[in-house]
This record gives sequence, C-alpha cells and structure tokens, in this order.
Amino acid sequence: MAQNQTNRAAARAIEPPRALLSVFDLDRTLSILPTYTPFLFFAARKRAPWRLLLVPLLLPVALLYALKLVPRRTMKQAMHWIALGGALPERDAARIADRFARHLVERGLYAEGLDLIEAERKAGRRVILATAAPHFYTAALARRLGIADVIASASSWKDGCLVPTIRGANCYGADKCHRLEAFLEQAGIAPDAAHIRFYSDHVSDLPVFERCDEPHAVNPSPRLRALAAERGWPILDWRKR
Repeated sequence: MAQNQTNRAAARAIEPPRALLSVFDLDRTLSILPTYTPFLFFAARKRAPWRLLLVPLLLPVALLYALKLVPRRTMKQAMHWIALGGALPERDAARIADRFARHLVERGLYAEGLDLIEAERKAGRRVILATAAPHFYTAALARRLGIADVIASASSWKDGCLVPTIRGANCYGADKCHRLEAFLEQAGIAPDAAHIRFYSDHVSDLPVFERCDEPHAVNPSPRLRALAAERGWPILDWRKR
C-alpha cells in the first residue's frame, strides 16, 4: 500500500502543470451594454454621420432576422455595411477601433470585471477574451486591457480594407466552444491539461459552460440565472451596484 502511494506521488510529481485559463465573454459580461451596435453608431458618428440616415434600410433584414429567416451573421453584416460602408481602409479601421476601445475602458466596462481580470492574471492564469463581437475592435480592446489572447468573429479584409463579410462562422453558441477547442490545439494545450474558468452572462454559451471546469454566471440573463442556481454555479451580478 505504502509503495503504491509512493508511486502515485512520484507520477504526480513528474506530470506537467495544468494550463490555467480564464475565459471571459465580452458583451454584458465585462461590458455594461452590448458592444456591436454601439460601436457601429460610434463609428458612423465619428466618420460619416450621414450614414445614420441609411438605418431604415435595415428594417427588412431586421424583420427577417426576428422571424429567424436569416442568421445572426447576415444581420451583423448588413449593419456593418450601413454604418461603415463596403470598404473601410485598414488605417481608418484601426483608428476607430482604438478610439472605441478607449471609450469602452473609460465608461463602458464594469470595474468589478477589470478587477477580476487583474486578479486572475496575478493568480498566474492566462486570460482569454472570447466573444461574438468582431475581432478587429475586440483586439483593440484586448490590447488596452493587457490581454494577449482573443477568440472572436473573424473580420474580413480585401485590398487593404475592412469589408462587411464575417469570415467563417459567427463566434456564438456552439461555435464559440469549437473555437476555444481550436485555440487549445493551436496553443499546444491538450484538452485534459487545461483548467478553464469561464465567465459569461448568457445561456447561449452553454456549450462552453459545460466544457469548462469552473463556470461562472456573470450579470446573468433570467434563463442563465435559473440554470446556474439549478447546477450550483457561482453567480456574480455587478448590475446591482
């Protein structure tokens, strides 16, 4: 018996340490409001306010989306075209993305979320931002928050310009979970060698909640709050403050 315990202890001693990952959703988890529509209005006001007159053109697409006849990505692409046009030079896209990121940091994020990110980092955990928001402005926000790893809906570029098309799947629901698995593979982290904490506000992230080791419901929607209470997941609600 003693020899077996010694062998197990020795085996544990030579096992590589687990990768400690803390994965944060963005919209309504870290941010007080969703970010996509505010970003588009922010960009249009700063660059070409006249484009706001085109917003009524979205009504047919919005109706089809509400009736579930077109996917979320189609709605997002139409919104992008209205606010930013069909081709936005990369330099302009980078400038407006950074200005919006600064705006979010100054007044659009929960202070408790920023404190939590810092606490996770000090605990030796690798912080990852995982969101359905477009990569080009999510990456700008991540840089301001000192986050190196971003999983987001891939932006498309053509001839040095940002175009409305979302490259690949919208990083939402099950796709976010697939993208997280792909991130682990690209980072050389075996699935069983990662300890993942996940923070999100919405039940659409259930695939990631069920994949991770420590799920946390943050500012939860009613359905997620009920599910978290049923499964005993910690609930953080910063809206009360």
